[in-house]
Amino acid sequence: MKNFTLIAALSLCSISWISASVSQYQTVEAQHGEEVTLQCNNISKYDTQTFWSRLVNTTKISCVVVIYRYGGNVTVCDGYEKGKFEMKSNISTVFLNIKKVDSSDSGLYYCGFFISGTPILTPIHIKVNGSDEPHDDDREGKRESDRIAMLTSVILGALTVVLVLVIIGLVVKVRKLQTADKEDQNREQRENVGRDEDVNYAAVTIRPKAKRREREPNVIYASTR
Repeated sequence: MKNFTLIAALSLCSISWISASVSQYQTVEAQHGEEVTLQCNNISKYDTQTFWSRLVNTTKISCVVVIYRYGGNVTVCDGYEKGKFEMKSNISTVFLNIKKVDSSDSGLYYCGFFISGTPILTPIHIKVNGSDEPHDDDREGKRESDRIAMLTSVILGALTVVLVLVIIGLVVKVRKLQTADKEDQNREQRENVGRDEDVNYAAVTIRPKAKRREREPNVIYASTR
């Protein structure tokens, strides 16, 4: 039952690994014959399967070691040497020790957690120096790294375009508001000037004075007898 669950989990990973967490991509370099230790943040819970896996043939993820439940025993998956791969963990970190690495160990590895039906993967690339001919997994890991870098560049470019469009829209909107406010102010000023002119005209208008009545001349009438 455990093997069936793990196979189902890794099958789901192989289909949807691109959508998993790949925000912390790192490369570990080692010399031929050295011991390599990979590590990732421990986010496991009581119902979590924790595992280390490896990318095979570009699209398939193969189990290396697994812990089926929190605090359980470590199981080395089929096809991997039991004494060469060791998995350890503490409250904050999960480790994978690989002893006496060679060119066949180069490639892309994943620290994985299968939580509530969702695989959470952290990719780590191992590059073993000392071999003239690069291993297939090494080339696959490099191609995958290039694809991730390209995808990240596309996302950042799209976000930059959206941000520029938003800024342009805000600038246009602010200018329209400023233009509308300026037109309102000019309209109010014209109305105020018109009212002032009416008042001034009324103030300086002089009504014509009424003509003085002509005084009648003093006439002395004398009577003759």
